[in-house]
Amino acid sequence: MPLPSLPAAILSHMIAINNVPPPPLRSLPKLKMSKYIDYGQLNALCHMRGLQSSQSSYSILSAHNMFIKQYPKIFLKKKTRLPKLFKQEEKREPTEDTEELQPQPPDDSHNIAIHVKKARGGPTLYEPKNFEEKLVEFLDILKKLPIYRTLREHRTVWKMLKTIPDLTSQLTDEHLKTLSRSVISETWVKGSTVVGNDGFYIILKGSARPQTKAYKDLIDENESTSSFIPQSFQGFVSNEDFKNILVEMHTPSCDPMLRQWSTFGTLEVTAQTESDTKEYSVITEEDCEILKIPAKDYVRLKSENIKLENKEKMKLIHKCPYYEEWPTLSICELVALIKWKKFPPGHVIVESGKIISFVAYINSGYCNIYRNIVGLMKLQPKKVKKNKKLVCMGKLNEKESFGEISVLLQVPFTCTIVTGKEVEMAIIEDKDLFELDPVTKQLMLHTAKPTFGHLKDEDVKNVYLESEQKKEWKNFKLTTVERSHWK
Repeated sequence: MPLPSLPAAILSHMIAINNVPPPPLRSLPKLKMSKYIDYGQLNALCHMRGLQSSQSSYSILSAHNMFIKQYPKIFLKKKTRLPKLFKQEEKREPTEDTEELQPQPPDDSHNIAIHVKKARGGPTLYEPKNFEEKLVEFLDILKKLPIYRTLREHRTVWKMLKTIPDLTSQLTDEHLKTLSRSVISETWVKGSTVVGNDGFYIILKGSARPQTKAYKDLIDENESTSSFIPQSFQGFVSNEDFKNILVEMHTPSCDPMLRQWSTFGTLEVTAQTESDTKEYSVITEEDCEILKIPAKDYVRLKSENIKLENKEKMKLIHKCPYYEEWPTLSICELVALIKWKKFPPGHVIVESGKIISFVAYINSGYCNIYRNIVGLMKLQPKKVKKNKKLVCMGKLNEKESFGEISVLLQVPFTCTIVTGKEVEMAIIEDKDLFELDPVTKQLMLHTAKPTFGHLKDEDVKNVYLESEQKKEWKNFKLTTVERSHWK
């Protein structure tokens, strides 16, 4: 009977497999010897006597304990390498004959930018920028709108403005930094009339002729000429560049022409007549690049600072104990009269028996309060001498006031006030305080009290006696310690 096709195929496949020769034998890979195992010690442990099963239980146990003790010795310990100690070479002072070695510039033989700059006559990448390059960079920054300038560009403008004496002499560094974020550059063609009554102008490039000889300051009403020679260009102008600039610039007495870095205009916004407009006007003698600080920006900055300062003054007065219940309208009247003043440590604000010339509100620091006392000092067994001494009775701390009663009633102080450390105060002078309306003055008299007016002579004597007793006890301790030491 014939077989089916599938079993016949399986049978033929099995016959074919039996006829296939086995694959050739391959050698096993060699085992790598470990660097951290002592194979001699391992071989000694493996052939240790007493580990065979034919031995007694006692000998097997002792051999096992010996094996456990010797087992850690088959592992080799890594040798720890200490870091190398570098000796700091002493700097040798160069002698007169030898020249000090200068640091070598990096190899720029393959830098195409270096060769292009050299071919065009410009400086290399490693040379510092000269004044002309920095001025070009400054002008490029000013052509951007302030909103598109980066922080680095704002810092560059601020540093450049700090080198102009007409700005630094009349504006604080913080005000100048704020105004530098909104300055712009204007381009004026030759023959143009630039009216400077809406801002302060600085000529960066070109020259102009003023219509009048004298100009006003930025803020004050004093007359001053607008042309000047910059006094410092640290970080922007080298000594050689500065000498070249001095040759090109002229003083106002020799030449009325306004040249580079000359200034004109004002930062005060007022209703000006036609004569005032001419006073601030110049006519360009060539194409000019002029930096402008808008007067409205300065006025806005000034008003914001006044608001912040008035808010700080109001907060200070309102925190003083005598003014906690005062209405805001009355405090605002005092804020308008306040001036800031600082006193050094140890400064006598007012002496006992004298009338103070102002009312003070302590913003920072503290003041010590002293009262006079007459003490007796022994000279001989039957002679004594009167000696006036100051006794510290307390302190006036921050957010405390004094002087209201003394100024308004013209009453002398009963104590001496001395600053303990540097003290910042908001003061109102007596002449300004007398001009207040009667209601505010009566309110101040009603709420304020004499400074340490509750103290009596007995209290001062008690404090004085306590301080003297403490001194005597301290001296007694020192003498006893010295005696015990000598014994």
